[in-house]
Amino acid sequence: MSQIEPEPELPRTPTIDARGAPPRVHAAAHGDVQEAPSGARAPAAATSGWFGLPRTYWVLWGGMLINRLGGSVFFLLSIYLTRERHLSTEMAGLVMCLYAAGGVFAGPLGGVLADHFGRRPTLLLGTGCAGTLMLALGFARSNVTIVALAPFLGFFTDICRPPLQAAVADVVAPERRVRAFGLFYWALNLGFGGASALGGTLAEHSFGLLFVIDALTTFAYGAIVFFGVPETRPAGAPRRRLAAASTAWLEPFRDRRFRRFVAIMFLMLIAFVQVIAALPLDMRAHGLGTRQLGFLLGLNGVFIVIAQPIALRFFGRASQQRWLVFGAALCGLGLGANGLASGPGMYIVATALWTLGEIGFSTAAPTLVAAMSPVERRGVYQGSYQLAWGLSTMIAPVIGTATLAHFGSAALWIGCLAACWLAALLHLRSAGDRDSRAT
Repeated sequence: MSQIEPEPELPRTPTIDARGAPPRVHAAAHGDVQEAPSGARAPAAATSGWFGLPRTYWVLWGGMLINRLGGSVFFLLSIYLTRERHLSTEMAGLVMCLYAAGGVFAGPLGGVLADHFGRRPTLLLGTGCAGTLMLALGFARSNVTIVALAPFLGFFTDICRPPLQAAVADVVAPERRVRAFGLFYWALNLGFGGASALGGTLAEHSFGLLFVIDALTTFAYGAIVFFGVPETRPAGAPRRRLAAASTAWLEPFRDRRFRRFVAIMFLMLIAFVQVIAALPLDMRAHGLGTRQLGFLLGLNGVFIVIAQPIALRFFGRASQQRWLVFGAALCGLGLGANGLASGPGMYIVATALWTLGEIGFSTAAPTLVAAMSPVERRGVYQGSYQLAWGLSTMIAPVIGTATLAHFGSAALWIGCLAACWLAALLHLRSAGDRDSRAT
């Protein structure tokens, strides 16, 4: 990390004062969402670590990096199911759909648990169960067992995301969150790049070993949280009775700004998730082997590792809404370019384009959600935003595999291009609406 030069400081946003008064944010100057006011008192954000980010943040950062280094199974899951377990392409899509279906429920529930019981116990629950279920899936030989395990594995894997993102918002001051979420996503993709390259090589010898490595790194992340991460939930945040907390996941959708934001992201993510669901199958149909496939998918992580710090440095002052527009438009261009690919060269160009788009929306989205959410509801807002990811990851494999099977590669990638560009236009309109209201 010491080799990355920190970008210029972003304009400072006053944090919540000692009396719990809401901050005053000059949203009109930057086009971003105003931090939602709350009567709950946020913990003081330490700024003494690298890049002005606290120790707890870096422990979470390092633990997630280790976990992601072992997480190549899901990105090769469609190949595993069709080659090793001899499932049809449509059946493989169904298993991935069920995996994602578990994640749909995990987002809101994980957010509620993070706000009610705390970030730390929710992370420990998720890592412990996900590691165990990953081992079970790796040793499963019955198709019925594989189908039954998939939604539970998806649930406990994705239940970790809301408490993790809420913890970052807890310990990082608002003016440093763009940097924090950007570097966090950088770490995830550094791990993903290594996992994809290693996974493609290991899969040539033993797919089972990938499941074991994934489980062990998940357990390791849980151990890091247990020994190195204190509870970050704001001390002044009120707890509801559990019966009332069970319906708390609906509250963010009463917020019109948040509801519109999630709907636009859902449209774009239906297209973006095809890089996981359909792109490996399309690459294999064009004659690429598993090792080449792992290398090409790993380039996404490599490109993010190289480009994201540069983007944070030079575009950190831009409106987050503009980041979303930029990200959706470039993502669509890259996905559409897959339709022109007949070999590795064009796939590399396409990956570079949709990766630049991914950098834009992946950095902006959690920052905007944190700004929209009240302090005591950070977990449930992040979890409710995860619905866009969960629903798209559930639906996209079915759409992608069916389109490949019945209409071909060109139709799929043209559809992805159209969906992303429509999302970019809707984000641009949202930014214009906000600017006009601000004036």
